[in-house]
Amino acid sequence: MFSKSKNTVRIDAEQREQYEYARKRVVQKKRLMQHFIVFLAGSLLLIIINPVLGIGKDFFIKNWFVWAILIWALLFLIHVFNVFIMNSFMGKEWEDRQIEKLKAKQQAKIDALHLEVEKEITTSQIKKNDPPQEPTNL
Repeated sequence: MFSKSKNTVRIDAEQREQYEYARKRVVQKKRLMQHFIVFLAGSLLLIIINPVLGIGKDFFIKNWFVWAILIWALLFLIHVFNVFIMNSFMGKEWEDRQIEKLKAKQQAKIDALHLEVEKEITTSQIKKNDPPQEPTNL
C-alpha cells in the first residue's frame, strides 16, 4: 500500500562473470599504474639521495643507484608483461579449459576405480556362491 515498488535488476550468471572479469582487469591495470608511479618516485628519490646527500659513496659500486633503478625497471617490465601479454594467453578461457581437462582426468580416474571396485565385489560374490572344492591329492 505505502511501499514503493522495488525495481530489482536481476543479473544472470554470464553477465556476473563478465562483470567480475572486467573488475579484475581494472584492478590489475590500477595496480600496474600504482607500480609505475612508485617506480618513478622511487627512482627520482634514489637519484637525489646518491649524489646530493652522498649516501652510498663508500659503497663498492660507484653508481649503485643506477643498478637499483635498472633492476626495479626489469621488475616493472615483468609486471607489464604479466598484465598485458600473459593475461591474453592465460586468461579466463585458458583457465576454464584447464579446469575442464583436470575434471575430465579426475572423472576418468573415478570411473576406473568404480570399475575396479565392481570387479572385486562380483568376484567376491562368485567365490561366496561357489561350493568349496575338495582338495585333490595327486
